[in-house]
Amino acid sequence: MQQITQISHVSFSGLKIWNECPFKYRLNYVDKIGKFAGNVFTAFGTAMHEVCEKTLKNEWKEGDAALNFQKSFIHEIEVLPAQIKEDTQQELVDAMMDQGALLAPEAIPGLKSFFKEFEVVSLEENLMEPIEGVSNKFKGFVDLLLRTPDGKYHIVDWKTCSWGWDMRRKSDKMTTYQLTLYKHFIAKKHNIPPEMIETYFALLKRTAKKNRVEIFRVTSGKRKTENALQLLDRALFSINKEFFPKNRLSCSKCELHRTQFCP
Repeated sequence: MQQITQISHVSFSGLKIWNECPFKYRLNYVDKIGKFAGNVFTAFGTAMHEVCEKTLKNEWKEGDAALNFQKSFIHEIEVLPAQIKEDTQQELVDAMMDQGALLAPEAIPGLKSFFKEFEVVSLEENLMEPIEGVSNKFKGFVDLLLRTPDGKYHIVDWKTCSWGWDMRRKSDKMTTYQLTLYKHFIAKKHNIPPEMIETYFALLKRTAKKNRVEIFRVTSGKRKTENALQLLDRALFSINKEFFPKNRLSCSKCELHRTQFCP
């Protein structure tokens, strides 16, 4: 393998892959092998994110959400790699088109119903923030930052899914660390006291028959924040030292296992 170039930043998705297997991180982020090219499900999620973002920006009318989703979804399907499009059944695309047309008009009303009164502070806010003790930076995109009349800030991360998340998924450490780290770095970037920031996942359920939009709070106290930052520090120590051992326990779930890249 080639000489490793210094990694200037790390994202939460990169941290998640490193936690799964440091060697897989190297293949993805250093050797640029196995990078995920997207599929019909990511196309659905991207289209739904665009509807939410542009509606809140008042670029798209809330009443046109279904039509706007369908247009965006068609575009996202068109830009997928040719082989992925060929391997995707048209019946699935058609079903997702119909599901999205039902879901999209409920996303922003669901947000308004949950938070009542709020001001949009930022949409798709880019994070590229210094990490204490290292030269690397933390990279991220915060879907939505709101401020309510009580002065509190609220980070909302849209997640498209099928029918929803069970309690195990909602409380999963690595899942919730995303919001913990976003909260930490948003607080530093804007000089906001952490106790004035709350974090939420907003589930947009593709196949649900009712309650298609579910918003729930994720708490991140001092201990949890310390644990998330310690994990980030361990990852960066490994990355900067070019130490990428294989985690054999994750091999069965890895698409690169038993390939020419990871025999």
